[in-house]
Amino acid sequence: MITAIVMIHAKADSIPETAQAIADIEGVSEVYSCAGDVDLVAIVRVGTHEGLADLIPARIGKVPGVLDTDTHIAFRSYSSADTEAAFSIGADGD
Repeated sequence: MITAIVMIHAKADSIPETAQAIADIEGVSEVYSCAGDVDLVAIVRVGTHEGLADLIPARIGKVPGVLDTDTHIAFRSYSSADTEAAFSIGADGD
């Protein structure tokens, strides 16, 4: 499963409707309204990279009120106490 965080710039007068339309799209698990540099943040979960390409530009990007999107792929983080992690955190000897 691939998780992506989509930062969305939207028309100010349509944010509630835009957020609801995005939340109704299959593959979108959560949508947040934000104060700051972006208007909305959507959490997207799909099975393949092709699914991201279909979902974000083809569906989210076409929702009325969406001006621009910026996608960030989320990778699972592990704590330094996680003995099951496939990699270590920090430099050797620290």
